[in-house]
Amino acid sequence: MRIDKYLWATRYFKTRSMGSNACKNGKIHINDQIAKPSKEVYPGDRIRVRIDQINYEIEVLDLPKSRVGAKLVDQYRKDHTPKEAFEHREFAKLSQEYYRQKGEGRPTKKDRRSLEAYTSEPE
Repeated sequence: MRIDKYLWATRYFKTRSMGSNACKNGKIHINDQIAKPSKEVYPGDRIRVRIDQINYEIEVLDLPKSRVGAKLVDQYRKDHTPKEAFEHREFAKLSQEYYRQKGEGRPTKKDRRSLEAYTSEPE
């Protein structure tokens, strides 16, 4: 089974074309080698996928015939992604929200001036 089809069938990507684009951009590795969208996947292969700043590490257990339900995904793959990767994303999200809430728009002149004052060297 092709890697783009496998990632689509196991619900890592919403469409096969998104999986193909990720392969073309070098975000998918099979057994530590960059994969093209047409690369074949076999049981026992280890896949590393970068999605939303998280490196997912997957082991292929079996090949699905078509796209599977979310409850059945664990029959076809084993996830070896470290928990720290998910915690790091949460910390980054919280740090971003601390400065400016979502939907507040661009920084104001006052924000820019205070940032410049903080980053500039004292004279």
